[in-house]
Amino acid sequence: MTAPLIDPFQRPIDYLRVSVTDRCDFRCVYCMSEDMTFLPKKDLLTLEELDRMCSTFVKLGVQKLRITGGEPLVRRNIMSFFRAMSRHLDSGALKELTLTTNGSQLHRFADELFDCGVRRVNISLDTIDTEKFAKVTRWGKLDNVIRGIDAAQKAGLRVKINAVALKGVNDDELLPITQWCAERDMDLTWIEVMPMGDMGEEDRLDQYWSLKDLQADLEKNYTVTELAERTGGPARYVRLEETGQKIGFITPLTHNFCESCNRVRLTCTGELYMCLGQEDMADLRDPLRQHKDDDHLETAIRDAIKLKPKGHDFDYSRQKVEGQMSRHMSHTGG
Repeated sequence: MTAPLIDPFQRPIDYLRVSVTDRCDFRCVYCMSEDMTFLPKKDLLTLEELDRMCSTFVKLGVQKLRITGGEPLVRRNIMSFFRAMSRHLDSGALKELTLTTNGSQLHRFADELFDCGVRRVNISLDTIDTEKFAKVTRWGKLDNVIRGIDAAQKAGLRVKINAVALKGVNDDELLPITQWCAERDMDLTWIEVMPMGDMGEEDRLDQYWSLKDLQADLEKNYTVTELAERTGGPARYVRLEETGQKIGFITPLTHNFCESCNRVRLTCTGELYMCLGQEDMADLRDPLRQHKDDDHLETAIRDAIKLKPKGHDFDYSRQKVEGQMSRHMSHTGG
């Protein structure tokens, strides 16, 4: 039981993304329907169960833990979970504890997150236009996110902005967002919109903006240098020589990044998805709840890793959304 987690394609699995809630205080048009039905609270893992689950993964060799949602900071008493995870940083077993957030609640928790050992946060922000922000998020207020960014930087957290590339929404903000991030000393990663969940009236094909086109537009205005570095995630990076900032591209549709995948995703209900773009999952909640010792849970985790596929099924070819995932991103974890 001490052997590291290795998938069938000899990739070490040392990165776990954990959704702690499917709830969110935004209703972003590419992530949720406005009239969203959330999971019954009894189905969610308790914070104590999340601690036990994540600690088991750390025991099995996971070195990076990213907390996601929904919006993780809306979960009641979530900081007790961060404090619990900080013990693995103190022991050296966990190398990094990070967070992906929409930033709306960050002003409340930035100092405490830093005290728990968090050093980097990713903030999802697709537009810096107040009116467009309200339309994209439906319920969000840009001022609250800006306040969160200010609080995070003041606390000592390194901030990276994640922006979903949305044609007809933020394709006219490429340069303003880039410059805004440069002025605030923040790196920026663009993400292609992914075909996950029923968005009602929203059409994925209408939203899709290829990052090949986005990068070409950047190259018209900046000197762009390709970087060889990898951070353990799916992004590839370039440097803008005029600003010195690093720009990332997560391109599951125009560039398959699966060959180096080192991560799995745990939902707030204890389902383990070995691939974001596949429906196969393993239920870890039952072995967690039915047995007081961790042996059965460890076995279930190892059996799940054996089923990790070589790659995902996302495809926008032939103007049809092939490989669309029925579950929402807020369920799987962003």
